[in-house]
Amino acid sequence: MSCQDLGLKTNQGPKEMALLCYNKGCGQRFDPTENNADSCLFHPGYPIFHDALKGWSCCKKRTTDFSEFLAIPGCTKGTHSNEKPSEPMKPEICGNKGVSGCSNHTTDIIVQGPKSAEKMLKERPSAQEQMQPLVLKVSQSLEKELEKLRIKPQEEEVKKVETDLVGVGTSCKHAGCKEVYQGPESDAGTCIHHPGVPVFHEGMKFWSCCNIKTSDFNEFLDQRGCASGKHLWIKNTGRQAVSCRYDWHQTSNIVTITVYAKTAIPELSQVLANRTGLDIQISFQGQSEFRKQVELWGVIDVGASIVNLLPTKVEITLKKADPVTWGRLELSLHSQQITAEEEPQKNPEKPPEPEFSDEDDDLSWSEDEEPTD
Repeated sequence: MSCQDLGLKTNQGPKEMALLCYNKGCGQRFDPTENNADSCLFHPGYPIFHDALKGWSCCKKRTTDFSEFLAIPGCTKGTHSNEKPSEPMKPEICGNKGVSGCSNHTTDIIVQGPKSAEKMLKERPSAQEQMQPLVLKVSQSLEKELEKLRIKPQEEEVKKVETDLVGVGTSCKHAGCKEVYQGPESDAGTCIHHPGVPVFHEGMKFWSCCNIKTSDFNEFLDQRGCASGKHLWIKNTGRQAVSCRYDWHQTSNIVTITVYAKTAIPELSQVLANRTGLDIQISFQGQSEFRKQVELWGVIDVGASIVNLLPTKVEITLKKADPVTWGRLELSLHSQQITAEEEPQKNPEKPPEPEFSDEDDDLSWSEDEEPTD
């Protein structure tokens, strides 16, 4: 005879009908009729996993063991809940992108990163493209300076040498050379000079061609030349190509080349450019002319590039074709300026360089001996 036949009640029914609590950190079964305000001990926050530590955002206890993390008792009391937490919505996956039967349509967002150096070199335009002049913008301050130069009498602007005869005692016009003309035999001598320009920056003085820095002006004047060639007894009074100091900087979209040429003449200056190269021609200070050809490291937008002429410098602003960081200004590490003088030749009778020991920390040296003719 069964218990039902005897009319006896059993306690198995309520246990089978007990509900599972889905509150985080609880997981117990409960009787809905006995669900009080303090029946459940749970975590209202969310789990945190950071630097190998595990815990809940609602309490401060942390542990490195996952089993201990699951056993952390709840920090808040409340009623049990048998409602499952809502799962995050997942987009419906369709086999065909063009099928209109899909209920959820998603838009693909493609983010294109910067091009690699290899890809840029492969897609680089030809250096033989036709060059076109960049737009010149003349500042008002430069126009005032040029107006002052035009007011001066012409005989005071240029003092020409009327004769080609060199007088005894005439000094060589090359920078750094201290030789004096003593007669025709002086033409056979070797001119040791500096082909570059003097640079004065942050209290240091040096020549751009050899970069030997010093803070003493007399030592700067006594620096021995770094190139050899023929003496220049009479300075050319016509337009003369000279070296000029320049530098550059960049942002994400722009490259700026600064040429330190004072009072540039707009009518005689121009900058030709294509997408990979520049031909800079700047006339300044009356008879001086700076010319330089540059093969650019990156690619530029010629139409969006301009040239600003200022009283003390010329700024060439180049718009990048791609927002990438340039490794350097020029694609080739060696780019020469175009000068009227012949290229300086090294002295074939160069004395052997002194040997340095590994224990010598002083890397500077000087030669007291003068070169022999």
